[in-house]
Amino acid sequence: MHRLPHRAHKALVRHFVESRRLRGRGEVLRGHHNTNYVLRAGPVLALLLGAVPFTRFKYRVPLTTVEVVPRIWPRESEVLRVVCRHLREVPACLADLGDRSVHRYRTGRALSEIRPDGTGGADETLMREFAAFFVRTARVPVAELPPRPGDWPEDGDTQGFLEWLVRFTEERVHLPNRDRFGTLFDAVGVPRDAMARFAAHHRCRAARPFRLLHTDVHRANTVLRGKRLTVIDWELAIFGDPLHDLATHLVRMGYEKHDQVRMTELWAGAMEEAGLAELTAGLDDDLPVYLAFEHAQSVFPDVMRAAIGLPADASAEHFGAAADRVRRATRLAREPLRLVDVPGREQVLAALRAWHGAHGRPDGAPSGPARRPA
Repeated sequence: MHRLPHRAHKALVRHFVESRRLRGRGEVLRGHHNTNYVLRAGPVLALLLGAVPFTRFKYRVPLTTVEVVPRIWPRESEVLRVVCRHLREVPACLADLGDRSVHRYRTGRALSEIRPDGTGGADETLMREFAAFFVRTARVPVAELPPRPGDWPEDGDTQGFLEWLVRFTEERVHLPNRDRFGTLFDAVGVPRDAMARFAAHHRCRAARPFRLLHTDVHRANTVLRGKRLTVIDWELAIFGDPLHDLATHLVRMGYEKHDQVRMTELWAGAMEEAGLAELTAGLDDDLPVYLAFEHAQSVFPDVMRAAIGLPADASAEHFGAAADRVRRATRLAREPLRLVDVPGREQVLAALRAWHGAHGRPDGAPSGPARRPA
């Protein structure tokens, strides 16, 4: 089988995987970006994949949805080839099928199932495991990573990196969706110049060496098997300022304030102990900048997802949940974006009803919360 031409090999893998998916055998897991099918490999497919027969694998099928996250490496498989050499616990990509992919399945339970967001304080042991994970990721050799885009900021140019993130949010998330969501953005208090307001008041002051960043370390992407922690789903990995990775983790984990402080202490201590103290330079000044950016950029996907998540026959309960999601996002973004007129719940409900009445249910299924993995 290994002598098959590449295209023929890929076509055979896709045929066998699709046939198993269509038979409906296995678990279906939906995230913001993909639908994942957990299936078992028969003898022939296992041979094609280089796996043990009847072991489980994950078949990832991307969802059609609004683009809200930067992707500097179009092929996750290229990133995983490097990551899996240095983080052995990360499940490898078994087949890159172009628009779809096949991955080893990491057994265990997602942290989102064991301890959902908002169910109490974080566990000190778990936070130490996360800190160790960030150290392992920072140690992945930069020279082995795939090439970066030609306009990528120079290594250590943290302000340039922040500006790139701001430009992406403005030019690829906010403005392209203005035609469809502009009236809703305006109605819930997010003006056209929102990101310009952010950029005018936020700067990184210290230089830090760039490293591989996962950028999406949260509960649904964390699998526990006993006390062993594995962070999955590397499709959003980028190369940049390590403080950005810490900030996205602090926000997306839903930590309470005191747990954010403790996680930051553990992260910094782990980096210093590993001989990576240069990655913590300017921590006190610049981490708040990235936390503010995370809240600022999140307002756009959160408002859009709240709207497109409404079914065609949305009930009062649906609109209420969507309004609560929008209000939480605008409250968090109020200070970073210098929002002046943040409306109350009734106004947000009216805005969502107006948008829904004009647009109905958009093409493509709405993206929902992931159980495991995203």
